[in-house]
Amino acid sequence: MADGKKLSSLDASFLYLETPEMPMHVGSMAIFRLPDDYKGDFFEDFKAMIVSRLHIAPILKARLEKAPLDIDHPSWVEDDQFDIDRHIFRASLPQPRDRATLERIVGWMHAKLLNRARPLWEFYVFEGMKDNEVGLYSKMHHAAIDGGAGAALTNMIYDISPIPRKVDPPAAGAKPGQEPRDIAANLLDSYQQLFSQPLDASAAAKNLQLPRTGKSDIGSILFDNAMYQIESAVRFAGNIPTVLKSVSDVLGKVADPKSRESLASMVSPPTMLNKTISSERSFAGVSIPLSRAKALAKQAGGKLNDVVLALASGVVRRYLRQYGTLPAKSLTAAVPISLREEGNTEANNQVFGMICAIATDIDDPKARLEAIIAQSTKSKEMSHPLRALMPQVSNISMLGAPIMVQILALLYSRSNLSDVLPPAANITVSNVPGPRQTLYAAGAELLHIFPVSISTHGQALNITVQSYRDQLDFGFIVGANIIPHVQVMCDMLPEEFAALEAAYAPPAADIKGAAE
Repeated sequence: MADGKKLSSLDASFLYLETPEMPMHVGSMAIFRLPDDYKGDFFEDFKAMIVSRLHIAPILKARLEKAPLDIDHPSWVEDDQFDIDRHIFRASLPQPRDRATLERIVGWMHAKLLNRARPLWEFYVFEGMKDNEVGLYSKMHHAAIDGGAGAALTNMIYDISPIPRKVDPPAAGAKPGQEPRDIAANLLDSYQQLFSQPLDASAAAKNLQLPRTGKSDIGSILFDNAMYQIESAVRFAGNIPTVLKSVSDVLGKVADPKSRESLASMVSPPTMLNKTISSERSFAGVSIPLSRAKALAKQAGGKLNDVVLALASGVVRRYLRQYGTLPAKSLTAAVPISLREEGNTEANNQVFGMICAIATDIDDPKARLEAIIAQSTKSKEMSHPLRALMPQVSNISMLGAPIMVQILALLYSRSNLSDVLPPAANITVSNVPGPRQTLYAAGAELLHIFPVSISTHGQALNITVQSYRDQLDFGFIVGANIIPHVQVMCDMLPEEFAALEAAYAPPAADIKGAAE
């Protein structure tokens, strides 16, 4: 990562929207098992391994540097005072030192903001758990990472063998960055670049790079921002055909009477989950077999993500019914979709989202899953034209945005507007594909990796799923003022999974006939 790399507008928005009640970091709760004959100090071994691999993920040593007077997005710069002991900590669990205790501690820790004066990540190692297990809670600011880049970091931290692989050290004297060049030379190159391929305006616009001063005084910031605005305008102009087609497709969808029903289904009813949240969090995790979930999806004619949505729907439906607050209209879920191209491991956010009705108004598990499959297909069709627009609008820059957006976020948080405004979606459900092979860290076998995501005002409940080996690890995170003990929901998920499997099981008579 080159020093002085300015955050995109999408990445920076996670900083601006952050408040004490709404931290914008993501993380995981990993469970390891130490070898029976392990005699070392896992914390020290793990820390030494991370130190030896820091150069693989430069974002781990990058801190934020504000623009003067906060007139523009901040930049990532290498922390010349980086201290590993401020990022990896040895932690202890109170008795009985089991996973339930760890989950409660993780919920408490996840509510704490990261220190923006340092690189935005922390690891906590919990030793002395039952059954020779070790817990690892990690968190990293969403401004620095999304799920796709998170997978790349996972590959950096973990090994496929109990014996850690050897990683080549960084080249002597190597430091990412660009050689300084004369501004006039850069400007000349930019004009040549812009006009050398006049028949391919889109390609020329995409590759346009105007000169930057790279300095941090206000005059230089204004100049650099002007160069950025020119680049953005030219790139946007080069993509006008794509943008117009996307807008036309969206308008066509809205005008289509068949699509209006789909749009109506995306309107979210108010529920107890769509209120202002406190600064406290409740977290819990649960696992189900991946192969059985895939088999269920195949039987139903859907995707694995449809089964995940059906399980989330069943759990939320059951929970709200217990309190007599289940709306007659179906709840909706915000479902993030990655825009990251294969092989792109850059540590930034490249995501899009769709809203999908999750059929909480349907009692029968089989009919509910079938309805979700149909709704998911329609939602993808409705949102597809917008995907082409995202790269054009996700990096819009405006002078003064850091101050203005942060003030608006604080006002929204303090005014409790989410208690009265209709929710954009009722819950968030995200499915992150993970490795199928067994992973290790510092010699310890990884058993589970439960995602720990973000709760927001108006969408208190976030259910994120990580696949690993032959299991789906579900992480439930919620504002504790809304659901003090989210473990109750986790306990419902295996029951909902069993009900779905039973709904698709062949009748007993068919099984008997096949046996004969």
